[in-house]
Amino acid sequence: MPAKPAAQQKTAGAALSAKRGDTPKSKLKGASKSMEDSMSEKQLEELAHTKRKGKPEHDSKG
Repeated sequence: MPAKPAAQQKTAGAALSAKRGDTPKSKLKGASKSMEDSMSEKQLEELAHTKRKGKPEHDSKG
C-alpha cells in the first residue's frame, strides 16, 4: 500500500522510527502516534519507502 500524499509518507516514517526504537514514542503526535500503535512495522515500511516524486504534499480531499 503506497503512500498517496508526501505528508502521509513522512508520518509513516516518524511512526516507523518510533516502532524501531530510534525515536522516543513520546515525540510522536497525532496521526504518527496512532499509526505506530495500529500498524505493523512492515506496513509502516511500505508507506514510508514510497517514492516522493510527483506526490502532492497533502491529499486534495478534505
